[in-house]
Amino acid sequence: MFAYIKGSLEMKSSGYIVIDINGLGYKVFMSQNNIDTIGELHDIIKVFTYVKVREDDISIFGFKTQEELKMFELLISVSGVGAKSALVMLSCIEPSDFAIAVISNDVKVLTKVPGIGNKSAQRIILELKDKLKAEQSELDEEKLENTKLKSSKTNENVQEAISGLMVLGY
Repeated sequence: MFAYIKGSLEMKSSGYIVIDINGLGYKVFMSQNNIDTIGELHDIIKVFTYVKVREDDISIFGFKTQEELKMFELLISVSGVGAKSALVMLSCIEPSDFAIAVISNDVKVLTKVPGIGNKSAQRIILELKDKLKAEQSELDEEKLENTKLKSSKTNENVQEAISGLMVLGY
C-alpha cells in the first residue's frame, strides 16, 4: 500500500513515532532501536513501511532499511509470529544476525529475544530456513554474474563469503 513515508518527525514515544505530512500525522510502529536512532524532532525522515489491514485495525509499521522490512515480512509469515512480536525480534537482533542464526540453526540467538522459547525458535528456523536459502540462491546468481565480469580469479571461499554478505544486505 505505502512503500515509504517521508515527512517531519513530530513525536517519539515508546513503540511508535508520528510523522507529519502536510498536516496529517501518521502513527508508525517501530522497533525501539530505530526510534532511538531515527533522528531529532522536526527532522525530515524517510521510513519504509508495511501496512497491516484487518477488519478492526489498520496499522503502519516502519523500518529504516529495506533489509529490516524484508526480514519483518519473513517473520510475520511464520505461524504464531505477529507483527508486534516481529518488531520485538528486530529490536533485539539485527536482520543480518537473525538471518545467520536461522541459516546456521542457532536456537540460542533466537531464544535471547523476550517471549521466544526453544519451541518457537525451532519453528521460526524450520519455516524460514528454506525461504532465506531461496533468497540467497537468487542473490547468488546475480552476484556470480557480476563477479565473473569483475574478476575471474576469486576463489570459492571468497565467493561464498560474498554470497553470504549479499543475503544479509551488504
